[in-house]
Amino acid sequence: MIWLTWRQFRAAAAMMAAALAALAAVLALTGPGIANDYASGIATCTGQNGGCSNYVQAFFHDHQAPFLAVTAIMLVLPALVGLFWGAPLITRELETGTHRLVWNQSITRTRWLTVKLGLVGLASMGAAGLGSLAVTWWSGPIDKAAAGNSPGFPRMGPLLFDARGIVPIGYAAFAFALGVTLGILVRRTLPAMAITLTVFVAVQVAMPLLARPHFVAPVKATIELPQAEIDTLGIEGRGGPLYLSLESQVATDPGAWVLSSRLINASGKTVGETVPVSTESGPCAPRPLGERGERPERATSPCLNELKRLGYRQELTYHPASRFWTFQWYETAIYTVLSLGLAGLCFWLVRRRLS
Repeated sequence: MIWLTWRQFRAAAAMMAAALAALAAVLALTGPGIANDYASGIATCTGQNGGCSNYVQAFFHDHQAPFLAVTAIMLVLPALVGLFWGAPLITRELETGTHRLVWNQSITRTRWLTVKLGLVGLASMGAAGLGSLAVTWWSGPIDKAAAGNSPGFPRMGPLLFDARGIVPIGYAAFAFALGVTLGILVRRTLPAMAITLTVFVAVQVAMPLLARPHFVAPVKATIELPQAEIDTLGIEGRGGPLYLSLESQVATDPGAWVLSSRLINASGKTVGETVPVSTESGPCAPRPLGERGERPERATSPCLNELKRLGYRQELTYHPASRFWTFQWYETAIYTVLSLGLAGLCFWLVRRRLS
């Protein structure tokens, strides 16, 4: 039975192995150079005026395209496993009727399904694990730069979290089990593939929106309004409204996942983007940038100081970057339980409903 399953699966396995080998070769050739460039750049910029912010930003922009490309590969890989390995695995047998031939050769349904799920399922998890290991190693320096970039890509954020660490293994196991289950229920390959993709994407979207933020109670912090945290500050003419937009980042923890960011007044009430402060006169009155010899980026400092004097602050709710591996294990465990539940449903369907 193992030999027969391997014969049916070897073409798909060979294609995946070739794709992973090509990816690993590219990452192995380029990874050390990227790591050395980042390390030498950081060592040099620390002694310069203004720190390393300009270097980090430039480094990220230089590597943004391959960074997004490898991230997309890891996001798509589990879905491809569910589509092309999971959904057709049993459906193809049902459409051609070959499952009856196997069952008449002293092979029980339980053994037949166990071998198929075990062999292909382990291969799915192994492929996702190897891909994630290579991408996580290669993208380490770029991930650090991306976290401090604007707009940032924090390590705990949904984009990077789903494509790093061990969670792709859980995603691949779930996608595979989902595809097999839907294939048994639908009994047609193409509809099963379409439904698998739809359900998998829906679960992947729902997880960071509904479940992941509640794995652990988020951290709440109230901070002042430093210049670095201001995204935009504008005034529409003398006496017009003051618009203030805050960045959704934690200055001391750029890899954190910010769930909410709001401006509050001295009494703790939320203030919209329009701040009720006088712009006819005083520190927030319009004036040309660079007046009195100031640098342009410092032209808004008096207004910010006035806002801080009036008690305006930023309230953040976030998960710190230090929770990355805790959340990775939690989410992998959830997807593993879902996969085992779907596998159990497959055994019940094959033993009770298939003929």
